[in-house]
Amino acid sequence: MAEIEFSRTERTVLIEKLQAYCSDELDRELGNLEAECLLDFIGKEIGNSFYNRALNDARALVSARAELLGESIIELEKN
Repeated sequence: MAEIEFSRTERTVLIEKLQAYCSDELDRELGNLEAECLLDFIGKEIGNSFYNRALNDARALVSARAELLGESIIELEKN
């Protein structure tokens, strides 16, 4: 699987969110470099877990919809 890359604009927004969270919730100010390093760590070490959970959720949703579609097709069968 390819590494997930964010655009410069997306990275800026994510870094700002990390800085705001740390400031508001942890009473800790992060500089840009610290926040960038934290973002890279989260992406590398934790991001895959969130990504895989999202894929599993999507798989379950598609499976449920496919089952409903199959049932609808069966209802169309003529005797």
